[in-house]
Amino acid sequence: MSERRAARQAAETAARTARRPGRRRPFLVALIATIGSLVGIATVIAVVASIFVGGLARSFDAHTDTITDAFPGGARPAATDGAENILLIGSDRRPSGDADRTAGGRSDTLMLAHVPADRRAVYLMSIMRDSWVDVPGHGRAKINAAYSWGGVPLTVQTVEQLLDVRIDHVAEIDFTGFKDMTDALGGVTVDSGQAFAAGKYEFVAGANRLDGDAALAFVRERYAFADADHTRVRNQQAFMRGVVGGLLSRGTITNPGRIQDFVTATSEHLAVDAGLTFPTLIGLGWSLRDVRTDDLETFTMPTAGSGTSPDGQSYVTLNELAVGSLSQALRADDLAGWLADNPQ
Repeated sequence: MSERRAARQAAETAARTARRPGRRRPFLVALIATIGSLVGIATVIAVVASIFVGGLARSFDAHTDTITDAFPGGARPAATDGAENILLIGSDRRPSGDADRTAGGRSDTLMLAHVPADRRAVYLMSIMRDSWVDVPGHGRAKINAAYSWGGVPLTVQTVEQLLDVRIDHVAEIDFTGFKDMTDALGGVTVDSGQAFAAGKYEFVAGANRLDGDAALAFVRERYAFADADHTRVRNQQAFMRGVVGGLLSRGTITNPGRIQDFVTATSEHLAVDAGLTFPTLIGLGWSLRDVRTDDLETFTMPTAGSGTSPDGQSYVTLNELAVGSLSQALRADDLAGWLADNPQ
């Protein structure tokens, strides 16, 4: 009897032991299935993203011009370790006799984008187009004359000499691109420091929602202001903040079609140096993934009034002492400290 009981107990123990793995198996199977599903979803997302980014790359490559010989020859300033300096040139290619009273091609807008090594912000500095500087090989002149005399290479050389910093990349866009960029984003909101009129457009002090044509009028106008180009460059800075805000808005980042439209619209009016490829831009954008609109710091190269050249040109005088300290701050990758000491 005791032997039968012992045998029965041994059988029951064996059965319980056999059932234990069985009770765990549904959980393990579900876990494995879930992981497999997630991996599958991630793979699908990666494939879709790859196709989309590939499409953007093809659009960028198909429409964007490459600036041949974008940089000057000879000795150049050393690169700032980890930081990037990108020269942005807004060229003006309009027919003679238009409302802005200019003709031909020249550098109407000049900005230096400084991306610090820590990638916590982006600094966008406007350089007044009438700034009186030394243009290599030509002597003292307005800085936008460098573009007329020697195109992008001479413009880069002039800025590098002025600031003693290396320009890592160059991007040139004509004013029509400003209009198309705005429309591709569905409009941008800009903050104007004052109310003014430009042609048929009326702008209020504060926030203005602009379509492409209104944006073009906003960034080009200077005759409406007592300080002319000084307010004009502030408006251009406001426009750039509006574009960045539009790019980072939920309505854009969740809308692949809008992103595609923006890349296409921008690329059609854009020329870049050979090193500023689409993968380079993607890498730079990824490194700045935590930057938000409030992290875009805009300012203007320090000026010190105006003057008149021997041949009668009216020009903007730079504050040489402040420009010297700015140069040091750029080389030290400390624009935050410089702006704290030189608020605008």
